[in-house]
This record gives sequence, C-alpha cells and structure tokens, in this order.
Amino acid sequence: MANLALTYKDQGRWKEAEQLQVQVMEKNTTKLGADHPDTLTTMANLAIIYKDKGRWKEAEQLEVKVMETRKMKLGADHPDTLTIMANLASTLWNQGRPEEAEQLEIEIMEIRKTDLGADHPEMLTSMSNLALTYQSQRLWEEAEKLEVQVIETHKT
Repeated sequence: MANLALTYKDQGRWKEAEQLQVQVMEKNTTKLGADHPDTLTTMANLAIIYKDKGRWKEAEQLEVKVMETRKMKLGADHPDTLTIMANLASTLWNQGRPEEAEQLEIEIMEIRKTDLGADHPEMLTSMSNLALTYQSQRLWEEAEKLEVQVIETHKT
C-alpha cells in the first residue's frame, strides 16, 4: 500500500496518494506502534506528499515528530535521523524560516563531518545545503567559504 501511495504521488494523484498513505500510517501505528521504524517512514512519506502540495505546516508537524522519535530511538547521528532533519530544514526554509533551517543544517553538517569525515559526499551535500541557506539570508561570505570548501574537496 505504501508503494502504491508513492506511485500515486509520482503520477500527481495527490488525493489518492494522501488517502492511502494516511491509511498505511494509521495501520502501522495500530499494529506496530507510533515509534516503529516503518510507522516513522510512513509519516515521513506523508510529509513529502504534503510538501509537494505546499502544505508546509502539516509536513513540518510530521517531520518534527519523526525527528524527535528517531533521535530518541536511533540517536541524533543515525542516518535516518539526519535524513529527516534535512527534510525538516528544507520545510523550514520553504516557509521563510532560514535561521531555523540553518541551525538544523549546521547540526547535520557537524555530525556528518565527525562520523563520515570532511570529504564524504553526504557531508559535502550538507555543506552545500547550508551554503544555499546562507545565500538566501544574504550571508555571502559564509556561503562563499562553504562553497569553496566543497569545490576544493572535490578537486582532491
């Protein structure tokens, strides 16, 4: 059912995608529990559907819940936790809240740098995302510094 919901989303069949994803989320919550990884993935997927429709507040609420639960269950440095943090940062940015997005992106970047190394592709993606957030805030020097670091790291 979850896969079909994502297929509907990819086809632009938003109403069907949302209805099916909500059903999956409710069934997972009932059968597996609210903090089960499958339930959290379903919630994150529903948030993506909401984001695609510009329903930012609803997406944010789900992403915050998933992030907090994953931090408790998996830890702040788990890849699934970092993914939802990045999704939440994007949601905040799209709501005109770049300062909040920046704080999440800094946290993600620091964790990835520590866990994966300064030259890991996921860390460099985090650095690029933060640079874009700096650009949106007209923090040109900060953005340039990060962008140069990304380019220099790619050269080596």
